[in-house]
Amino acid sequence: MSNQELAVLGQGDDDAGGCCPGLLTAPLDEDQAADLAKVFKALGDPVRLRLLSMIASRSGGEVCVCDLTPAFELSQPTISHHLKLLRQAGLIDCERRGTWVYYWLVPETTDRLAGILTRPAGEPLPERTASAGAAS
Repeated sequence: MSNQELAVLGQGDDDAGGCCPGLLTAPLDEDQAADLAKVFKALGDPVRLRLLSMIASRSGGEVCVCDLTPAFELSQPTISHHLKLLRQAGLIDCERRGTWVYYWLVPETTDRLAGILTRPAGEPLPERTASAGAAS
């Protein structure tokens, strides 16, 4: 592992009791916010979002890099760099088979993201108060 690899959300030593609370249940602490921001940063690029979508929606659950590269007007090293960032964020994993590398989604990571962003079932949204700067 390089020093530049991103912490996988919910897999640190401090996360024995689970990942992060939902945004509506409790504020994130500084470390949780930093780890979560790294994952969202990996998702903050249109090419990486498309790659993740292509991998996640693939029949059979995995896709060869040779099937991903032609979908973009980018060089193979650039596609590999984007895939590396998604892998470091814990969103995908891979395995080399001969010449080719096969990628698949890590559903535990996307499930954690969904859990953080999802309002608990049946709970109403918090009441909104008028902002101080609102016009009267």
